[in-house]
Amino acid sequence: MRSCGRPTAAWKSVCELAKKNPPKDEATTRRWLQEQLRPYRVEAANGSRSGLITGYFEPVIEASRQPKGAMRKPLHAPPADLASRRPYWTRQQLETLPAAQASLRGKEIAYVADPLDVLLLQIQGSGRLQLTEPNGQVKLVRLAFAGHNNQPYQSVGRWLLDQGELQANQASWPGIKAWAQRNPQRVNEMLWVNPRVVFFKEEAVMDPQQGPRGAQGVALTPGRSIAIDPSVMPYGTPVWLDATEPLSSTPLQRLVVAQDTGSAIVGAVRADYFWGWGADALAQAGRMKQELRYWVLWPKSSTPPRL
Repeated sequence: MRSCGRPTAAWKSVCELAKKNPPKDEATTRRWLQEQLRPYRVEAANGSRSGLITGYFEPVIEASRQPKGAMRKPLHAPPADLASRRPYWTRQQLETLPAAQASLRGKEIAYVADPLDVLLLQIQGSGRLQLTEPNGQVKLVRLAFAGHNNQPYQSVGRWLLDQGELQANQASWPGIKAWAQRNPQRVNEMLWVNPRVVFFKEEAVMDPQQGPRGAQGVALTPGRSIAIDPSVMPYGTPVWLDATEPLSSTPLQRLVVAQDTGSAIVGAVRADYFWGWGADALAQAGRMKQELRYWVLWPKSSTPPRL
């Protein structure tokens, strides 16, 4: 129903039916879905039925409105000249070149203590800040995606593996942070491997039980929202997942909705599963990299796209 607040063309008629007479309980919901929708297996162009599911989450990080103590790593709103310079300055240039640094002056939203927290927020695309205001009060705010510097994304975990600094079973976010603590003199070297920088806008957290807005423009739901390649399916499409829990043989078989996307989510059988926020979500998202099969549930009144 959240997705029906911003339906794509293929879903307008079904969403109107749902709004007029919404199902009242689980049994009528199941029956309604079976009456209105038909399942289609999604395959890659080469006929493969298997793909990849990964996970993402919304970080929760302590921050300060002003630089003080250890909190001196800034998070920025988009610079004024972002649209006129493509690609924009790289991460290394923004941190070392005076002209590039000048473009971010006055665009600081908040400051955090750990440069890896800056990277984490940028990789996830949004996050919650436990923000200390100048008057000492702490409030919860959200940083939402507002643009990036049009540089390619490069994985620091992949770089550490290629350098022989980590083994495959260590290439998780805790493993990366542990490496940084052991090698503080090489942190910038690692961070500059990824030239992409994400810029943010600040939003109020109206309901702490709702996630950030995804690419569809609606709030994400932990365990029920996924990011997909929008060239494969429209936002708002219900999807039946067939995968497993991270590092487990426990089945992950459930209905989710395509409500978001990401630069690494490319291709037909590919999804990123939204785990929510906080430490547990971080642990699950960081470990998730499983084989995936899935089906879309498409309105019986129309034919799904064949891409």
